[in-house]
Amino acid sequence: MRKVRGTKAKKYAKQFLSLVNLDQVPDIVVKLESVIILMQKEKQFRNMLTSPSFRDEERVGVISYLCEKLGLPEEVKKFLSFLSIEGVLIGLGEIVRYINALYLEAKKKVKGVVTSAVELPDSIKLKIVESLKSITGREVELQYEIDPSLIGGVRVKVGSTMYDLSIKGQLGLLRDKLIKG
Repeated sequence: MRKVRGTKAKKYAKQFLSLVNLDQVPDIVVKLESVIILMQKEKQFRNMLTSPSFRDEERVGVISYLCEKLGLPEEVKKFLSFLSIEGVLIGLGEIVRYINALYLEAKKKVKGVVTSAVELPDSIKLKIVESLKSITGREVELQYEIDPSLIGGVRVKVGSTMYDLSIKGQLGLLRDKLIKG
């Protein structure tokens, strides 16, 4: 059982994307994430899929059953079986993170999180999406969260870039300037 990191995980993610229709990826990823959660919560299940003490045929049988129950395509079953035989299925979480990133890149999309002190009206949400689209040059998928400690304004995180337009953030900047003198 080997951990999968960085370039290896990205290689497997690219291989996965070459096997499936790009439009199927979001649905498949949701199902794969449920497998990842199950592997994290159920030690016996994780061991069955990843332990070399089980024969390849046994692990592939479990994967086949799982894929059938989840309605995953044959290509995904073969991919998961391949990862299991290679001894890297334990790294499925990292591989799925790269699958998501590569999918968004291929679709010319970015994901972001908008945090505000209160629920934002749809008109403001639309303005945020339009602004981020013009900044990034990509379609934007946003998740909205509420954090009353922001007091007012919004904090937007897209990729590794943070736009903090919250009152809490502005007060923090003001505090830092006052401390520096």
